[in-house]
This record gives sequence, C-alpha cells and structure tokens, in this order.
Amino acid sequence: MTSIRKMMGRQWLPFLILTLLLGLSVLAIGCGDDENTTDTTEATDSTEASDAGATETTEADTQAAAGEGGSVHIGLIPWDEDIAATYLWKNILENEGYTVEITQLDVAPVYSGLARGDMDLFLDAWLPATHGDYWAEYGDQLEDLKVWYDNGLLTLAVPEYVDVQTIADLQGQADTFGGRIIGIEPGSGLMRVTRDEAMPGYGLDEEYTLVEGSTPAMLAELERATNNEEPIVVTLWHPHWAYAAYPIRDLEDPEGLMGDAEEMHAVARQGFSEDFPQVAEWLGNFEMNDDQLGTLEDLIINQYDQGQEEQAVEEWLSDSANQDLVNGWLGK
Repeated sequence: MTSIRKMMGRQWLPFLILTLLLGLSVLAIGCGDDENTTDTTEATDSTEASDAGATETTEADTQAAAGEGGSVHIGLIPWDEDIAATYLWKNILENEGYTVEITQLDVAPVYSGLARGDMDLFLDAWLPATHGDYWAEYGDQLEDLKVWYDNGLLTLAVPEYVDVQTIADLQGQADTFGGRIIGIEPGSGLMRVTRDEAMPGYGLDEEYTLVEGSTPAMLAELERATNNEEPIVVTLWHPHWAYAAYPIRDLEDPEGLMGDAEEMHAVARQGFSEDFPQVAEWLGNFEMNDDQLGTLEDLIINQYDQGQEEQAVEEWLSDSANQDLVNGWLGK
C-alpha cells in the first residue's frame, strides 16, 4: 500500500505543479491589468497636463502677439540723441511690463539687423539725407513708425550775449572771434558743409579759419568761452545737449547753405506693429522738442557717468512736466 500511495503521489505531483503555475499566471495577469490600468491613467493625466501646457503656451504667444508684455530688442548707435531716446523707452517699456534688450552697433549693422529681424526697433533713423543710403537699401524691409523729431539741423552757434544774428553778420567781425570758427572732427559732414558751402557762400573763407579737432574739444572751448562771457563761433547741430547746458543760440542761415532740416524716425522690423500693436501705438504718439530732448541728453551725457543712463532717465522723469509728456504718449 505504501508503495502504491507513493507512486500515486509522484504521479499527481506534475498535475499539482501545473495547477499552481496556472494559478500564479492568473494572479500575475490580474496584477498586470491593474498596472496597465494605472499606466493608462497616468498617460491620460500626462496628456491632459501636456494639453494644458500647450494651452498656456498659446495664450502666452497670443499675449506677446497682442503687445501685452514680451521682449523688445532695440538697436542703438552711440549718438547722444539715440542714447537718450533709447534709454527713455527702455524705462517706459519696462514699467509697462516688457523686457528690453539693447545692442549697440554701428549704423549699417543696425539697419541690416532690423531687415533680418535680428532686432525689433531703432529710434534714430536720420532721413532723408544722413541715413538715406541705408534707407534706399533696407527701407522696403522695415516699418517707419513715427517722425518724433523734425529739427535735425547743422548749424553755426554763438553765445546769446554776442551781437550777431546771422551767418552773414560774421563778415567783418573776424577780430571779435579771433578769426576762428571752432569745428569738430575733420571728416564729419558738418565740417564739409561748413567749409565747402557756408564759408565761401557767405564770404567768410578769407577772414576765418575753420579749426579742425573733435567734438569734446569744441565743447571744452565753448564751455570756457561762455564761462568767461567771451565771443566764440562753433559748429553744432540739433539735437544737442549743449543748447540746454550753455547760453547759446543758432545763427540764422538765410541762404540755407547749411542744409535743410532732417527728421528722426522710429523704425522697426517688418511685422513689429502686428506683434506689438500697443508699443507701435505708443511710438505713434512719440514727439520731443529741442528743450525736452536737450535736457534729457544733458543729464544722460553730461551729468551722469556712462553706465548710469537709467538713473539719469529717472531724474528726468521726476520732473512732472516730463512725466506728463510720457503719460500723453501712453494715453494715460
């Protein structure tokens, strides 16, 4: 009997093992179903989160496209009026929730960068003459947003206490001014026009010497002369902070030999007005006169050190009249 039972146990053992294995397989399948269910739920949650993220991104893009915040990249050339206007608009836009990046370049790379879309905005396009070649090359790829200053003049200037009103009045007065007209860099357009047009046209080329030098040297001579109330004639231009800093005025140019007034334009890459309609609207209201721009330039260029442009703008805006001006551009 015992041997028969042992044999029977051995015969049933494979069936027992098979039964246990089948049970374990069913259990594993059940657990697998639970895990698959969990994975499916997690995948669904992930998809929903992804969809939500996509919705948020779309909304952010829409806000940027509507000009509600976003990043504005401004090209800057190191001319006094452009430094002043650029840092003023940096202040304005940042206070309205925008991020502003400024890149300083020479004139040609600014125009080509705007045309490529590498930059968004440039506030100091001198037209029709000074930047005329660049406009002819790139103008059809840019947006002309606004003429914000229209008195870009080359001039001869004297102190207010000097009794001379026109360039023609300088004839016969060489002894009063030491026979000199104090100029700037010899290769500048201002020096060319003064030397080749105004001086011979008004009969001054035989009485006066046009002194070549630099803009800082000319301004130093102007400051010394006005501090001592001495007569002086200098080559100058509008806009310039010297008109706010010193008691000077332009000599009238009845023959128009110093050239016609130029305009300063705010220009942008193509598509800027569509991407930033609010900023484009504000810039469409942007205008400054000689006194407003001159006092801002004086602070930024003359009274604050390089790197302190933002502090200079803050001081300028602390004058309620200047803040009211800006509020008007913004429609406040």
